[in-house]
Amino acid sequence: MTVTGERASLFEPEDTLDVSDFAPKPASASTIRPEQVRAVSEAARFRSREPQSPAPLSREPRRHRTGRNVQLNIKARSEAIETFYALADREGWVLGEAFERAVAALSRELGQK
Repeated sequence: MTVTGERASLFEPEDTLDVSDFAPKPASASTIRPEQVRAVSEAARFRSREPQSPAPLSREPRRHRTGRNVQLNIKARSEAIETFYALADREGWVLGEAFERAVAALSRELGQK
């Protein structure tokens, strides 16, 4: 069978399909250095996806089974978050317990005024 504009039939015997002209493309050695790519991309104002600095909050993951199954996501200043984590760590509380104690303390404080 010769290469034509037609597709090969699925039902023809295998020995009639000649694929001897097909070969892998030769590997081309790239002469472009990574520094050149960086220079061109910076000139074109492409943003780098590489991290500029380590994550500000790098902690050990916390895995506890407490029966608490509702999540609360809040935005806070990093100082407040660090203080919250430090209090929980110092007292040996999981974060849910620390939050519940903080809410109880705030309720007591506001109830006394």
